[in-house]
Amino acid sequence: MDLQLILALIAGIATIVVIVLATRLDAFIALLAASVVTGIVAGQDLLSIVDAITTGFGNTLASIGIVIGLGVGIGKILEVSGAADSLARAFLSAFGKGREPWAMGTVGSLVSIPVFCDSGYVIMNPLARSIARVKRGGYVTLALALGCGMTLTHHMVPPTPGPLAATGILGADIGSVILTGVIFTVLLLPVVVIYARWIGPKLEPVLNATVKHDVYGSVTTTSADGHATGEAHEGGSDNAGHGSVATATAGNADTASSGDNAGTVNNETGATKNPGAFLGFLPLIVPLLLIVANTVSTAIDKSAQGELSGDAYEPSSWVAPLAFLGNPVIALMIGLILAVYTLLPRVTPRNKVQNWLADGAASAGLILLITGAGGAFGKVLNESGVGDALAEAIASISLPAFLVPFLIATLVRIAQGSGTVAMITAASVTAPLIAPLGLSPLVAVMACTAGSMVFSYFNDSYFWVVTRFTGLDGISAIKGWSGITTAVWAGSIPLLFVLDLIV
Repeated sequence: MDLQLILALIAGIATIVVIVLATRLDAFIALLAASVVTGIVAGQDLLSIVDAITTGFGNTLASIGIVIGLGVGIGKILEVSGAADSLARAFLSAFGKGREPWAMGTVGSLVSIPVFCDSGYVIMNPLARSIARVKRGGYVTLALALGCGMTLTHHMVPPTPGPLAATGILGADIGSVILTGVIFTVLLLPVVVIYARWIGPKLEPVLNATVKHDVYGSVTTTSADGHATGEAHEGGSDNAGHGSVATATAGNADTASSGDNAGTVNNETGATKNPGAFLGFLPLIVPLLLIVANTVSTAIDKSAQGELSGDAYEPSSWVAPLAFLGNPVIALMIGLILAVYTLLPRVTPRNKVQNWLADGAASAGLILLITGAGGAFGKVLNESGVGDALAEAIASISLPAFLVPFLIATLVRIAQGSGTVAMITAASVTAPLIAPLGLSPLVAVMACTAGSMVFSYFNDSYFWVVTRFTGLDGISAIKGWSGITTAVWAGSIPLLFVLDLIV
């Protein structure tokens, strides 16, 4: 590989890491700056660098921007209406007694499809506390299963922003990504539950004293070996100076949970009862079914026409309506309309609903910018020749092609903490390599998403949400949360090998 192009790639990725870690600027600026640095070091004309940035930004958002906006809108309505909580409780009831970790992992994976991990965990954590309080133990196991269940779908299943962005940048079929992401989630969920059940009892005795009191009050908790671990009292010197704000917030969230105070008024909507689980499920399942129906019917039609490559494919008359309704923009628009008109009380003021949707759009704003900037970075890599040169270099060694995006996402995640940024960066670097390496866009997307789950620790905001609400500090937090995210990262590697063989 040409030395200048190697330096261009290294300089670009280093620019992202340095800006995110060592400056006040965010990943959006970091990706744009990396695009400029990469183009300059690669010897690209200055004006052509600007053209590549704007073209890549626009092309990426054209395919994925609307979908992200609609997805966060659905998530916001699920959050404020209490439907997410109802959905969670229905799953717990369905799983039955003794299977609470499985239920919490499943609940987390479901809720995190439309709702961001941070807010989703805050919403669902009171449920884990309620179960642990009734069982008089096992809170750490439940909390870790809930948090990592959310990590799986947040990283692997659109319409969450990270996999959506990677799908758009790499040109994969969104229906195929959804199906594969769901399959990966189902197969990795046992890893989550097994690790949580193994490490939870070991960490239960070292719970932060304030969180222990918030969860158990003055009851005697029980460890995995059946011995009492002592009474939980408020305060304690082991909590001095450690996360008092977060644990207090966790306690308040627990107290305010609508599920723990049956019959109270929903503070957001004013309703005396949350929507049922069936209604809560509609805005999620309808768009997903429409998108999957589009993917399946199109695949059948292409096969019947002998146009599997899709180059000269024209949808048949029976496929066209499904292709329209299953387009992610239309499908998620239907989901958002269902959410607003089935989950919110009829008396909810129009301006209040519009404010909620505006809040959701605001939360998506930075993600949209980062996604577009990732597309810009990929375009510069492509036009500067870095992508082709990297492809040739990789082809000359025996490294499986799908490990390239996987390892890039892994390194970026460890370096700067954000799984979304890691996915987008890996997808941007990989996009020019798809054709030269003969790499499937679907496999590349899953490699990006799986690699970005590795070792969540201090530079990841979600690390602090989970560990503070769970009541884990220091080494215990690393063993619990960093360990479980690394376990699912490792578990995804054989799945990627199998997927690459199949596709």
